[in-house]
Amino acid sequence: MIGDIFRGCPTLINAAGPLTRLSGAPLAPGVLEAIRDADSVSVDMFELQAHASRAIAQATGAEAGVVTTGAAAGLLLATAACIARLDTGRMNALPNTDGPNEVIVARGQRNGYDHGCRAAGARFIEIGMSEGLAGAGIRDVEPWEYESAIGPRTTAILYVQSSRSHPPLAEVSAVARAHDIPLIVDAAAELPPGGNLKRFVAEGADLVAYSGGKVLGGPAGTGILCGRRDLIVSAAMQFLDMDIARNTWLPPADFIDSAQLRGLPRQGIGRGCKPGKNEIFGLLAALDHFVAEGDAARHARWRDTCRQISDSIRPCSSPEPMIEGLGTTDRVPLLTFRYPDSTTANEMRASLIAGQDSVHTRLDPFRPECLIFNPICLRPAEIPRLIAKLSACMPSPGDRTGS
Repeated sequence: MIGDIFRGCPTLINAAGPLTRLSGAPLAPGVLEAIRDADSVSVDMFELQAHASRAIAQATGAEAGVVTTGAAAGLLLATAACIARLDTGRMNALPNTDGPNEVIVARGQRNGYDHGCRAAGARFIEIGMSEGLAGAGIRDVEPWEYESAIGPRTTAILYVQSSRSHPPLAEVSAVARAHDIPLIVDAAAELPPGGNLKRFVAEGADLVAYSGGKVLGGPAGTGILCGRRDLIVSAAMQFLDMDIARNTWLPPADFIDSAQLRGLPRQGIGRGCKPGKNEIFGLLAALDHFVAEGDAARHARWRDTCRQISDSIRPCSSPEPMIEGLGTTDRVPLLTFRYPDSTTANEMRASLIAGQDSVHTRLDPFRPECLIFNPICLRPAEIPRLIAKLSACMPSPGDRTGS
């Protein structure tokens, strides 16, 4: 019984958003059914990834794509593809390489997730200074700095997409194309809006990595890597099972042209990045639902969740709850309480996490004085429990400090 499965494992109410450490987002409608149905068949994994590639290409506008075990896996595979290309000898040697292995990245875009690139054998060449973010000036990275860092060992440019990324992707893409350097885009959490599925390829990215377990609503351990066909072929060869005789290996020609290869590599550096058939079918079901639902319907669901909490808590709340992001479907609406200082907000966060019905909220490092509720992972049955916990943690009327 399902109750026996959960016995002894604490659960929580996730109002922080689709974070991996909090088990990602709820599965989209149809995903569980796809996972279950996949268990009734056996498939050749090259055929399945070719099937996935066609669906991903249609949704993203890319030439090809694969399902991975998350966006971080996508970064590892993307980097390995840029380093090795279709040279099976280089594939076998990774992470060791005596050829081009330098990846140019803006210093302000470095983060813990780019460890995947380094694990593939890349050496980062950092450029620029985020002086505005540091409060030490007004300038960020400029396109000419990417160009000045290109050398004989350059194998790729890494661009981490966010609302704060600078310069714009199209300007970096122009530099990459002028020098025939592949451009990798980390777009792990850049959905919504749904238009971002096609935006980065359209702006010149050669490879784009997305998370499958966030807003897409796929299995938490999945992701998408899409982009140029030759680079996707290299990525596929470095994480799919290559324990097969060459004369019996017949991958779909629209996915991999085996005539381009002088031989088959051994099991690649991305071997740990392989999802199973259930996860792949589940991710494809989630992708279908995401595209079909559209931004407006998603935004309305999240908005209604925020309003339900806000309307219930408003009579006993100080400061006044605010719902941010109502004016655009490009953003996730957030329910926010702004306190006079970060200490009070931190105390509220700690109180909500403690005890029964532990509630985890979103922490914005740029606004530590705000208590923020992200609606994406809130299930209908959890909302009354969240409201009760929040009401219990609110200061008594005599202790309130107002907005």
